[in-house]
Amino acid sequence: MKSLIVCVSKSHGNTRRVADRMAEVLGAEIVEPESADPAKFGDYDLVGFGSGIYYMAPDARLRNLIRRLPHVDGVRAFTFFTSGAREIPLLGYSKTLRKPLAAKGFEVLDSFSCRGFDTVGPFGLVGGINRGRPDERDLDRAAEFAERLHKRVAGSPTAS
Repeated sequence: MKSLIVCVSKSHGNTRRVADRMAEVLGAEIVEPESADPAKFGDYDLVGFGSGIYYMAPDARLRNLIRRLPHVDGVRAFTFFTSGAREIPLLGYSKTLRKPLAAKGFEVLDSFSCRGFDTVGPFGLVGGINRGRPDERDLDRAAEFAERLHKRVAGSPTAS
C-alpha cells in the first residue's frame, strides 16, 4: 500500500509527532504542502492531510494545497488535527478539509484529532494549555487510528 501524509506543524511540533506515529504504521512518507507534487496524488492508495488548528482553522498552507490539487478518482484520504481546544461540532475542523477534498474526488474515510500544547494568544500569557500533549496515550490512539485505516484500505494488518 502506498501512503503519503501531508502535514503542517508549527509552534511546538504537536501535529508532526502525530504524523510520525501514523507514518510508522502506514509506511508513509511525510511532506509539507510546499514539497507535495499535486500531479502525484493519484499514485497513492491513501493520503493523510494534517494540521495544527490555528485560530479555529487548519493552516492556510494546507488549504491552499488542496485548492491546487487536480481531480483524483477515488483516492482514499483522511484528516488529522491537533488543537488546544476541543473541536466545536458545528464548525468542525474536519469539515474545513473534508468538503474540498471530496470535491477533488478523494474518498475521505475518517478524521483523527487530539489535544496539543498551545501557547497562542491569551494561552501564552498563562504559560500555555495542554502541556505535554500529545502524550503517549494520544500517540497510541493515532497509531490505532492508522492501523484501522490500513486494514480498511489494504485489507490486511500492517506487518510489524
